[in-house]
Amino acid sequence: MESCVHWALAAVALFCAGAHADASGDVYPGAHWAWRTPEQVGLDRAKLDALRDLVGGRGCVVRHGFMVYSWGDIGRSGDVASAVKPLISTLLLLAVQDGRVASVDAPVADFEPRLRTLNGGKDAGITWRHLASQTSGYGLAERPGEAWAYNDCALALYFDTLIDRVYRQPADTVLKERIARPLGFEDPCTFDAFGRADRAGRLAVSVRDFARFGLLYLRHGKWMGKALLKPALVKLALDSPVRPDMPRSSGRDADMLPGQRTLGGGKDQTATGPGLYSFNWWLNRTDRAGRRLYRFAPPDTYLASGHGGIRDLWIFPSFDLIVSWNDANVEDHDASPADPDTKSNRAARLICEAVRR
Repeated sequence: MESCVHWALAAVALFCAGAHADASGDVYPGAHWAWRTPEQVGLDRAKLDALRDLVGGRGCVVRHGFMVYSWGDIGRSGDVASAVKPLISTLLLLAVQDGRVASVDAPVADFEPRLRTLNGGKDAGITWRHLASQTSGYGLAERPGEAWAYNDCALALYFDTLIDRVYRQPADTVLKERIARPLGFEDPCTFDAFGRADRAGRLAVSVRDFARFGLLYLRHGKWMGKALLKPALVKLALDSPVRPDMPRSSGRDADMLPGQRTLGGGKDQTATGPGLYSFNWWLNRTDRAGRRLYRFAPPDTYLASGHGGIRDLWIFPSFDLIVSWNDANVEDHDASPADPDTKSNRAARLICEAVRR
């Protein structure tokens, strides 16, 4: 009984400080993040200062559910480029959880029937998992599942089919009802980062709100004691890497649906990915050559990355730690498995060196 009283008093104290703790003791932000100093949560301020100076832009650090460090304007919303991809896959997993989509291995043609006859039927076998793992072969010669291609035309197909055919609601309505409102975003967010006529699906969000999205995954889909996303689906998202020996696409073109757009780039942008990519998250695992994505970070680290590291959301489960930044001076993510001196690797090292306990 006494321990229950102590827990209740602690919960009231956290609530008054702008934070909430569930029955397990996990802390979540309320209407605003509650703050602690780096020293209070076992982080080295000097290392965080060095991270800020290396990265630039604007960013924040969250540990044990508290905001502990920031630089720049963390309430400013801005495009996160390809870091939006794991959020799109989260909307897919929520659709599976709701029963809107039968499974991640169901054909996308169930909702976009024109795929059934595209390229003589080649694209009929594209599944949601293929789109979430960049192995769909969409617009390319390979069949679904045969090759890796970091493909922003396939991403646009993914986003448009999910929003227009599965949810059948405006994109920002889905974003706010399924992500922003449940997680208590503080700042404006939109899937129209550049306006409705320019690459719909590009997410504008603040670094502190993006950190809330990271906390949802760090807490295995739970938010304030409620499972917003089933733990099994979180595990699926983070434990389904493209196999390391998956070949890269030949790059030979195939037909796409009429009027197909892109969410940003081309159909085959980087060789980096096999062994390191799962439901649009980047995993700190190893590629075909046995090289870890970020050699100075724990193996369970994962991240959403945009523009090669300019816009990143890092999650370090081993440290109960999240780092979110935007407009950074970092754009060498793809080179990091081969080069320990990339800015991305140096940033990861500073983050890990900041952890004192």
